[in-house]
Amino acid sequence: MPLTASKYGKGRVRVMRLTRDGDHHTPRELSLTVLMTGAFDASWTEGDNRACVATDSVKNIVNVVAAENLSLDKEAFAEAVAKTFLDKYLQVEELLVEGLETRWLRQAVGGQPHGHVFTLDGNGTGYVKLVARRDGAVLQSGLRGFTFMKTTQSGWVDFVADEYRTLPDTTDRIAATAMDATWTWAGAPTDYSATNTKVLDILLEVFGATYSYGVQDSMYRMGEAVLAAIPEIAEIGFAMPNKHYIPINLKPFGLENPGTVFLPTDEPHGQIEATIGRG
Repeated sequence: MPLTASKYGKGRVRVMRLTRDGDHHTPRELSLTVLMTGAFDASWTEGDNRACVATDSVKNIVNVVAAENLSLDKEAFAEAVAKTFLDKYLQVEELLVEGLETRWLRQAVGGQPHGHVFTLDGNGTGYVKLVARRDGAVLQSGLRGFTFMKTTQSGWVDFVADEYRTLPDTTDRIAATAMDATWTWAGAPTDYSATNTKVLDILLEVFGATYSYGVQDSMYRMGEAVLAAIPEIAEIGFAMPNKHYIPINLKPFGLENPGTVFLPTDEPHGQIEATIGRG
């Protein structure tokens, strides 16, 4: 039986490249599929893998190219990945590189574009919940899945050190979350829409403009600020999963990683929840 078509490689190779110009950062996040076509038929028809490049090596090549090309746009980055394969492996006749971009928008804090605070493009959905009875009602507003991050000014230290701990202390990490926030109305504001917008502005300003000792720390101060500014809100609750960006170890390839190349991960994630109310 003839083998009429074949290709192989690696899917969902996720990488974040972060350029740092002082306090001004630019994130570039991609999820790539890299597939090779070429002189690999024997691995299918004869069990002979001598021409095959391991799919783990495909992932490693993407990471190395990322480290060496932090500032390329996604089109030029795809070209750099393809060139690496075609230059190095004569058995590769064609390389398919597909990338899905996670686009981060620079957030304004205090009316000015912030150097290292970002929100996800096409972000979040509004939320409302009303429980109405004959003797009264409870009205809540909020957001679901509103995603934002800052690329510095966040840490996580001095947590329990026991035989199960493998995570080191860090005073400088990427902090990112897909926030569910729900606020309960004590009274009607003059304008619900404008007040909801103000809530989000306050949350992002506190998150972006202050150092975070952990999601718990930021969450509490974000809630405090909303309650201090908007008397019509009785309480505010949060569910904020950690979206992890793990520094990629490039030392096996003779490269350092000064906080510029990361593996984006969604699972498993830290899940942090709390409600802040009035005393």
